[in-house]
Amino acid sequence: MRSDEIKRGAIRAPHRSLLRATGLKDEDFEKPFIGVANSFTEIIPGHFFLDKVSTIIKDEIKKCGCVPFEFNTIGVDDGIAMGHDGMLYSLPSREIIANSVETVMNAHKLDAMIAIPNCDKIVPGMIMGALRVNVPTVFISGGPMAKGYTKDGVPIDLNTAFEAVGKYESGEISADELKDIECNACPSGGSCSGMFTANSMNTLSEAMGIALPGNGTILALTFEREELYRQAARRICEIAKDEALSEKFRFKNILNKAAIKNAFVVDMAMGGSSNTVLHMLAIANEAGVDFKLEDINEIGKKVSHIAKISPSLSTVHMEDINRAGGLSAVIKEISKRDGGFLSLDALTITGESLGERVANAEIKDTQIIHTIDNPYSKVGGLAILYGNLASEGAVIKTAGIIGERTFSGKAICFDSQDEAIKGIIGGKVQEGNIVVIRYEGPKGGPGMQEMLSPTSLIMGMGLGGKVALLTDGRFSGATRGFSIGHCSPEAAEGGMIGLLQDGDIVDVDVDAYSINVRLDDAEIAKRKATFKPKIKPLTSVWLKQYRALVTNASNGAILKGE
Repeated sequence: MRSDEIKRGAIRAPHRSLLRATGLKDEDFEKPFIGVANSFTEIIPGHFFLDKVSTIIKDEIKKCGCVPFEFNTIGVDDGIAMGHDGMLYSLPSREIIANSVETVMNAHKLDAMIAIPNCDKIVPGMIMGALRVNVPTVFISGGPMAKGYTKDGVPIDLNTAFEAVGKYESGEISADELKDIECNACPSGGSCSGMFTANSMNTLSEAMGIALPGNGTILALTFEREELYRQAARRICEIAKDEALSEKFRFKNILNKAAIKNAFVVDMAMGGSSNTVLHMLAIANEAGVDFKLEDINEIGKKVSHIAKISPSLSTVHMEDINRAGGLSAVIKEISKRDGGFLSLDALTITGESLGERVANAEIKDTQIIHTIDNPYSKVGGLAILYGNLASEGAVIKTAGIIGERTFSGKAICFDSQDEAIKGIIGGKVQEGNIVVIRYEGPKGGPGMQEMLSPTSLIMGMGLGGKVALLTDGRFSGATRGFSIGHCSPEAAEGGMIGLLQDGDIVDVDVDAYSINVRLDDAEIAKRKATFKPKIKPLTSVWLKQYRALVTNASNGAILKGE
């Protein structure tokens, strides 16, 4: 066992002495040591109950003859951090989480790991850390939140609350109606109930085979979810206690190129958050997999969008997907197209191949999960755009587009999210504009703020199908509308988005994967000659370090190595 390095031989007597102080007995030194990476924190709705989850998991690990050692990572709630400078810390927290997992697991030579994430950057951060450690690892998230209802019985979620602010500002709803939505949009613990970033990453974990079936869709705080926790604990012990299985199920043997491609296939089929692009590129880098931004469009062209979930379809939530057959039904259905674009022979942590895992799955409600003969779209729910405005790419969640898939309009430029919010509320944005929010990229923000507040205001004020938005920042998974993010190169590194001026005409054609500004080469060269990026001053030591090391979004906003 890997843990023998800290517990075998006379030379490790001091180490054993310290371990005995934690309660270990003689017999425990013969057992595998299992790291329980928990992301419990009391301020995040998807995490405040994870201390109870880890208690269930540790109890099961002990019953199975292994020794659990729980440790915690940090977490940032993107919804609470949204709309102020707290969001600067959200994406950087992914790196802290990855470093924390690597640090604890490798410093103490633990044999295997069970990871308990749920929301926002915590899932990809733990995955990145697990890839560095490369021991058998099972991912088991806390589970999705139930959808809420207004007093009139209308299904709502967090996205409803954000968009309600715009409706209130425009006089469409009253203060009482806003309060009703506020009090009922998030009715319980769990990751927010739509196909936002957390649930996107939790379903992709299932698609990659690093989590058990049901990980992405079984509701939090249910008996069904509790049984899934126990199954995950039993499985990691089964692997850890067998040397051959421990070697077979090393994390990188499961999370490889086939698994990453499978994740993007499922992402396209379900119209996941645009943040998945950012995180999956970072995960591919950690896995040593050659997967580039431009590869995503080739997948999108071949995968039908068959499951439309809030925010793309506001009445459908994760609990509905679970009732309709879950992720296994989605995977089974999309595997039928042209022989399937999935790697069905990919190994999963439960021992069977992905194809074997979904062999008996079926769609139980074709109004929720469509068939490939009746898709929402014959192409996937995400697209990468290229052109003189984004030579290294920009991302659009096509599943969230309202109306046409082309847009031409006059730019109205803002140099920060705060500036944009004031401008939108103040009536500066008019029908036909493309709202440009720049200096919010990985370096410029720094930390690549999410733009849910401005996009929600646009939707709430009735401009959703009438304007577009372009940013070098990113979007919440709850964003919908003609919203283009991750524009690379970003303004802070001299990207074309920084050269735009009010009134410039921007053309976007999603089906042609193009985004261009109508400027000739001479005008672009003229602007470049006098351009100086606006670099925001920072007082935070951590954010200064992050800005110095981070790459742009086309590389997954990973930190530079040597």
